[in-house]
Amino acid sequence: MNRQGADLSPVPRRNRHYSLLCLLACVCAAALAAPSATAKQSATKSWAQPQIKEVVAHGLMAPSVASFHANDRLTQTELNKLLPALPSELTTETGTTTDPAGTTTEPTGPTTNPSDTTTEPTGTTTEPTGTTTNPTTTTPSTQPPGSPEPGAQVALDTFDAALVDQLGLAGAATRFRDAARRAGLAPPKRFGTEIVARLLALRTNHPFGQDKLELLPTDPITRAEAAYSVAQVLSFRSGEVQWVDDISYELTLPTLSSWQRRILNYAVSFVGYPYIWGGSSPNTQTVFGQTVPGGFDCSGFVWRVYKLRHYAGEGRLSATLQGRTTFTMSVEVPASKRIGFAALQPGDVIFFGAAGPRSKWWQITHTAIYLGDNWFIQSSSNGVDVVPLEGWYRTQFAWARRPLAEAGLTNVYSVQPS
Repeated sequence: MNRQGADLSPVPRRNRHYSLLCLLACVCAAALAAPSATAKQSATKSWAQPQIKEVVAHGLMAPSVASFHANDRLTQTELNKLLPALPSELTTETGTTTDPAGTTTEPTGPTTNPSDTTTEPTGTTTEPTGTTTNPTTTTPSTQPPGSPEPGAQVALDTFDAALVDQLGLAGAATRFRDAARRAGLAPPKRFGTEIVARLLALRTNHPFGQDKLELLPTDPITRAEAAYSVAQVLSFRSGEVQWVDDISYELTLPTLSSWQRRILNYAVSFVGYPYIWGGSSPNTQTVFGQTVPGGFDCSGFVWRVYKLRHYAGEGRLSATLQGRTTFTMSVEVPASKRIGFAALQPGDVIFFGAAGPRSKWWQITHTAIYLGDNWFIQSSSNGVDVVPLEGWYRTQFAWARRPLAEAGLTNVYSVQPS
């Protein structure tokens, strides 16, 4: 199945499940060439048809594909009956780290500069209003667990939190959240569970032309989106869950300066937002003539944090980034001021290229913001997520720049070769 993302700078991942869903380097040519065929197909079946078939084949969510109601909103009643029917606590031997074997695909293709119109953000995020508990008993029913039933709608982040808990990863989510809090950040309530959900690739990116399908964290989740996630869970061996649990112990952010906290606080407020090609706003925006939900591509996320957000006393910070694309951002500082891997500091804007530190500007394919301790935050085909700087990311790391130093907001500007 083609799971391409349409990113200004796509990136693949470390393990098989993780890498298949990451950005395949601006596969915009394919995405832009396909809309007519995609639109014709979507008139008769859901975008999640393969996952719906798989879920129904496991006796879940509907007695047949024809009665699935893919576009309906998932209800709390359906979720409560679905959860106990799913695998739980898929762990391997305690104390071992399993990195699921797999391959990564090197991104290829050009980066284009979207000429989009965005709505300025309100600077706030909305917290989910409810929580989901995992029932231990189910009401007998002739219908498969999770079949269409009336009830209160379930927000996407509430659904993700329920699956994370069902998989025995609530502790991992708490560790991610607590690591951010210890560093002085105030992440949203969904922070930990959305990191886990996206490390497990429970969310997918809708290709360019179908961005209207994307959901904000607090939007009600559709049954099609839920089926996609459930199918992912059903495909797991034990290694995926164990890997996420293991790496949750590794996130330990360093002491942050006041400016680093301000920048990163704003960045982490968007964890869980969708990937929107050309997007740079958390609110409804117009991109390439289309009205699409809030969300970001990789450079749009950096642009939002450093360019479109105005901080009190920022001086010339918003003027440090000039170009909207990953390409131009990467070469706006001279080589003498590029930051090497060993000298990275929280808040640095990091770039990835096909030749790693030897990349030419035209080989730069992805950008993100460094959190510290070999972790960073980005917008990828999994949406805005937090991931370790290892595997593909480590080998493709090219260089970084330090906007806080460029704006004179810190005296520290140590530069060290990679």
